[in-house]
Amino acid sequence: MSGKFADRMQSVHKSFIREILKVTEDPSIISFAGGLPNARLFPVQEMARAAQKVLAENGEAALQYSTTEGYLPLREYIAGRYARSGLNVDPDDILITNGSQQGLDLLAKAFLDRGDGVLVERPTYLAALQSFGLFQPVFHSLTLHEDGVDIPQLEKALHEHHPKIFYSVPTFQNPTGITYSMDKRREAAEALDGQDAIFIEDDPYGELRFRGQSLPPMKSLLGDGSVLLGTFSKIISPGVRLGWMVASPEIMEKAIIAKQASDLHSSCLIQRVVHQYLLDNDIDQHISRIRAAYGSQRDLMVKMIEDLFPKEVKYTRPEGGMFLWLTMPEGISSLDLFHRAIKEKVAFVPGQAFFADGSGDNTMRLNFSNSDEEKIEEGMRRLSKVVSAMV
Repeated sequence: MSGKFADRMQSVHKSFIREILKVTEDPSIISFAGGLPNARLFPVQEMARAAQKVLAENGEAALQYSTTEGYLPLREYIAGRYARSGLNVDPDDILITNGSQQGLDLLAKAFLDRGDGVLVERPTYLAALQSFGLFQPVFHSLTLHEDGVDIPQLEKALHEHHPKIFYSVPTFQNPTGITYSMDKRREAAEALDGQDAIFIEDDPYGELRFRGQSLPPMKSLLGDGSVLLGTFSKIISPGVRLGWMVASPEIMEKAIIAKQASDLHSSCLIQRVVHQYLLDNDIDQHISRIRAAYGSQRDLMVKMIEDLFPKEVKYTRPEGGMFLWLTMPEGISSLDLFHRAIKEKVAFVPGQAFFADGSGDNTMRLNFSNSDEEKIEEGMRRLSKVVSAMV
């Protein structure tokens, strides 16, 4: 049967994280594996009222086909929010997508042929590797430091490989939690200036800053040489499956064609419901609650590492987002560690899945956003025992 499938399906496998989540469905397992927002913070009643209002006042329009670009008032709202942070975006340069994940798929369809070069961070977002990988590019990995990508490596890769795309999560990166410094953003923008590579800036976590100073998106430095992806998944709910793409008219035209071929348009009903929710509620107040909760959970997880884990274990200290990144001494396999941890009823994501070049065997990702304080304390005690035994 395998010979019937397209070649591209042979080189891309199921999401490792999705497979791990099946294991963690056991309610006795404390899971730091999934990149999940905390469901306790979802605006359930507010969204219910918004849905009721939309259906009562504009039900026929909400249930009809709509434009590929997306509900204009929602695009205008997104543009206005960017304007508050100093980034001027025309609503016509915004495409509503089914989560920012669809944005990656549309951009891959628009740009990538087999064998094209794609630059990614080492490590990088696993689902981006999966999305781009379907189009059989050649990945080139760049070292990620605590303040961002290695600039000499970036410059060298741009000149040697002439990539089509440089994909990055500059703010509270998944999986590491690392954020590019302002200096590193400027240096990366200078390196990309005049190059053919399109910079894809994935920004699902930018609103989740719980300490430090906000930094401008890379798009404010790169203009039409970049595409910016955003989402409502982390500030409202992932279940609404609404994100967006900000791109130049030239790129937008191709993305719209790709989306029309894929699904015609994102759910008109959900777009209107989300827009109504945004009109009727203080989203900044809601985001403040999320920031406070995640900041407290992050601090507790870091303290548990400091108190219980071997000193040889290195870890990131993110100022926002949803993840911590741990690096064990060389020779320690996080996959072996995972199997031992499951026996102790605690789960994480082994880091190797986030490396396009197959490295990172001694790393792991921990999610702190989807666990309350009690589960963090108990889960980290369990995990520390397993890590200490191996280290």
